[in-house]
Amino acid sequence: MGVRRGPLAYGERVQLTDRKGRLLTVMLTPGGVTQTDRGFLPHEAMVGLPEGSVITSISAKAWHGLHTDAEPDASGPLERDRAKPWKSARAVGGWQYTVMRPRMEDFILSMPRGAQIMYPKDIAQVISLGDIRQGMRVLESGAGSGAMSLGLLDAVGPEGSLTSIEARPEFARVAMGNATVYYGGRPAWWNLLVGDFDTRSVELAEGYFDRIVLDMLDPWNRLDSAYRVVAPGGVITAYITTTTQMSRMVEALRKSGHWTEPEIQETMERSWKADGLAVRPEHQMIGHTGFLVTSRAMAPGQEALHRKIRATKDYTTDIDQMVAGSGGNQDLESLKLRDISDRKLRRVLRDLDREIGTIDRNSTTPEDRGETRG
Repeated sequence: MGVRRGPLAYGERVQLTDRKGRLLTVMLTPGGVTQTDRGFLPHEAMVGLPEGSVITSISAKAWHGLHTDAEPDASGPLERDRAKPWKSARAVGGWQYTVMRPRMEDFILSMPRGAQIMYPKDIAQVISLGDIRQGMRVLESGAGSGAMSLGLLDAVGPEGSLTSIEARPEFARVAMGNATVYYGGRPAWWNLLVGDFDTRSVELAEGYFDRIVLDMLDPWNRLDSAYRVVAPGGVITAYITTTTQMSRMVEALRKSGHWTEPEIQETMERSWKADGLAVRPEHQMIGHTGFLVTSRAMAPGQEALHRKIRATKDYTTDIDQMVAGSGGNQDLESLKLRDISDRKLRRVLRDLDREIGTIDRNSTTPEDRGETRG
């Protein structure tokens, strides 16, 4: 289950890329054939080739000529052509593809999924900001389709371990299936548990994990359980998608006293196009997908140090509740945000009055100002 080198073989996933940059990922199987809108690609033609080879599609007629003794089944390309005759008209062949083993990013974006996956840009940031390295013990909540799990498995390697807790059994099956296909076998350093995070985390040893990754709707409700199983100095990283979730997570980390001042990150991804001197960004980009909130665990009995926020602004009181309270307008007045001191405000108004006066003097004639020429 290590790095695959040498000629392509059956049982491997390969990525096909045509001259227009369109991608197609397939699993090589004995007797298999992949149908495209430009012809057929027999898998036997790719087996034995080195990565970086160029293959050419063939027409339906040519494929049938190579398999005159074959009995096409209901899922074969010839039977599908009878059901959809326009595909036969387009399957003219002669279209070239480059064949490679997919990178992890390619595999993640093309693998079967049951739940929405985390984008590769966010996976890379989780591993970097969370300082997840070879040999570490990592706890993950929310395996989903296994995208983040694959990144964590690669980061810790067989010398480390990944424990994932997934609430839905069907998602756990999808995640393990994708990992098995990616590695060519079930990764032995992955312990995938099914069930509720609070329930299953009780079974885990106290202070055992070096890093924790939470990808769930309410990670702030899991901080006590996470603190129990993480080692002092361990890093927790939460992937959350909305600003309200991010705010609740940050405030919960601060309030608990067990975690250092949280850091918040967001990553944007934009590709560029270079064609001679025509160099410009692509029209589409991957913008906001989620926030990453990271923090570190304090030693038992130690209170986290947090930056003091100046009390000139009230960030926490609900305005609707204050207006509805007995204080009425007086309560609302107390909530007004004072971004500027009274002294500074007087200075600003004085300077503006002086500048306005200068404008008035320059915009009138001497006669308007009562001045006469000598």
